[in-house]
Amino acid sequence: MMPNSPDQGRDEDRHIVEVANHGLEPDLDAGSSAVGKSKKRHARTDGFTSKDVLDLLVFIINLVLVFTLLRVFVVGAYRIPSGSMEDTIEIGDRVITNRLAPKVMPLRRGDVVVFKDPANWLKSTDSFGSNDLIKRLIGLPGDTVACKGKGSPVTINGVAIDESSYIRKGTQPSDFAFSVKVTEGNVFVLGDNRANSSDSRYHPDDGNNGLVPISRVRGVAFLTIAPIKHFGILHSHHDVFTAIPGAEHS
Repeated sequence: MMPNSPDQGRDEDRHIVEVANHGLEPDLDAGSSAVGKSKKRHARTDGFTSKDVLDLLVFIINLVLVFTLLRVFVVGAYRIPSGSMEDTIEIGDRVITNRLAPKVMPLRRGDVVVFKDPANWLKSTDSFGSNDLIKRLIGLPGDTVACKGKGSPVTINGVAIDESSYIRKGTQPSDFAFSVKVTEGNVFVLGDNRANSSDSRYHPDDGNNGLVPISRVRGVAFLTIAPIKHFGILHSHHDVFTAIPGAEHS
């Protein structure tokens, strides 16, 4: 349709331009607001607030508390000064123990146990610089642990055990004969290096027939952590004792 007059045509053209311009015109207020909000958002995430610092302090305190509780009640750490457990544990090795045994977890034949000196067994080369020793648990309450001497295996309740998986190569299960009945509340222990271990065999006159009271066991060693070249699990070799009749743990 043609406009009624030139003026009317110009008015319509002006209206179209104004509408088009309005559509392309930037919203300065909206842009400023968006930039402001962006800056505000950035300001809220830039640096630590007092709450962040407080949360970090609480986290560190909780971490220290958990570590302390684990150290006191769950795990122990020991440096080995003697060769009585070679080659399973060497001089200078550092081992970690599970302190839940025997209070929470039962002891088993084959466990490598750390225990308080039961009856003045210690010599300067045997201790940790404290009052503790480390040996392998061989007999539980009710067991009879025996050996006929050089060339013969250790027997438990009359059953011979094959200790080749942990006893030091070139050593005998025992160079001399012995036979010990393990009484209630005690265990019988031997070092893996039988030729250099002052263990239950050597203390028949200590007032407890060379046995270690379970109450003096401080934990079961399960991990060597140092030096790095020796890092690894300390195996209990429970499979060596599977054929033994009688109680499996205490």
